[in-house]
Amino acid sequence: MDHAIFYHIYPLGLLGADKSNDFTAAPVNRFSELHTWLDHMVDLGCNALYIGPVFESSTHGYDTTDYYKVDRRLGDDAALIAFIEKAHELGIQVVLDGVFNHVGRDFFAFKDLQELGKDSKYTDWFSNVDFKKRSPLKDPFTYDTWAGHYELVKLNLANKEVRDHLFGAVKKWIGTYKIDGLRLDTADVLDFDFMKALALFCKKENPNFWLMGEVVHGDYNRWVNPLMLDSVTNYDYHTPMYESFNLKDFSKISETVDGDFGPKGVYKDLALYSFVDNHDVNRAASTLKKAEHLFPLYLLLFTLPGIPAIYYGSEWGFEGKKSPHSDDLLRPPVKRNDLGKQAKHPKLIAAIKQFIAVRKSSEALVKGAYQTLLVTRQHYAFSRESNNETVVVVVNASNKAARIHIPLKSPSATVFTDLLSPKYSLVSDKTGLYIEVPPCWGRILGH
Repeated sequence: MDHAIFYHIYPLGLLGADKSNDFTAAPVNRFSELHTWLDHMVDLGCNALYIGPVFESSTHGYDTTDYYKVDRRLGDDAALIAFIEKAHELGIQVVLDGVFNHVGRDFFAFKDLQELGKDSKYTDWFSNVDFKKRSPLKDPFTYDTWAGHYELVKLNLANKEVRDHLFGAVKKWIGTYKIDGLRLDTADVLDFDFMKALALFCKKENPNFWLMGEVVHGDYNRWVNPLMLDSVTNYDYHTPMYESFNLKDFSKISETVDGDFGPKGVYKDLALYSFVDNHDVNRAASTLKKAEHLFPLYLLLFTLPGIPAIYYGSEWGFEGKKSPHSDDLLRPPVKRNDLGKQAKHPKLIAAIKQFIAVRKSSEALVKGAYQTLLVTRQHYAFSRESNNETVVVVVNASNKAARIHIPLKSPSATVFTDLLSPKYSLVSDKTGLYIEVPPCWGRILGH
């Protein structure tokens, strides 16, 4: 997965599924609509897909009601199997959402608890059930939740029966659907012993299985280590990346990257999952003050350390902001033949294809060591260096072309060629490189 270029799909949104599940309707095979999206991913250059949630739930997918059944609003087992088979035929690895911290109130064990109260054999399946109080949703007991949302009932992951139930589902997902990995929802609050046990279980089922956790804040080394996860979401990048453009101050992102991946970086040996937007945060085109900064923003995504991911639609500059009570605008329905109407920045996709192609051709951009070379308010340069290759990346956020001097420690003259524009080449001297960079663009210089 270190070499992965991810595409991220929130299927209930993209496919325009009903907002709520009536649990009686026959399955509707919407997965078949996604087959053309797999072709689109290949055209972009993506070789991995994170898609989810896909299992039976009450509303948005993160309120699971049945871990063993595909959400009827998306299809059934046969539809999911066919979709993943097509992905694998195209060389795309598939990672699903694993929502293990909590379930929805329609989960069978919780409904049993509601019906039988203290006599339910599932009382200990949930965290801190207390029959001395009533819940805000009028249950004759309270319970732990995710972030105070009583629609999301926290599981007791220390309970062996709960683990057996969840691990049994994972066994099906690996054996029947042939998935290649899981993204663990709310991993920042998941029980660590549970994650260690899950990792051991998954690696026995498939030694190459990949586990990535959703973690916002904290020391990522606590999650990413040989006993637990392979990667986590790198939210460290998120705010500084946008501040660098919106506040005209590249020290924001350079300080973050240097602290994480520089010579003394705390994560320099980790492959973290990087993104500029996803199903939980505002779209890139709605976060940047200037739309032209989308181009250098994505250039950074594909050249800085990390496993990069594109959220569906953002390659066309889709806009979308969270509202106080809904994420619907972040998760819009999309018909491939309507893209002309929804594409706000149709030229962006060609640039992203370029960035992906360059990254896939460069060992240094995938695994190379990071070193900051230059930081000004609107210019940022760094190197990525592997055993066989050195790449120098320069970004110009100004709306004017710039001539930028990059100091290098090369003892001799070296020829550099722009991997984005092969006709552009230059030779370093003992002081470094003098580079012409177009407005709101960058150079990826290799030698």
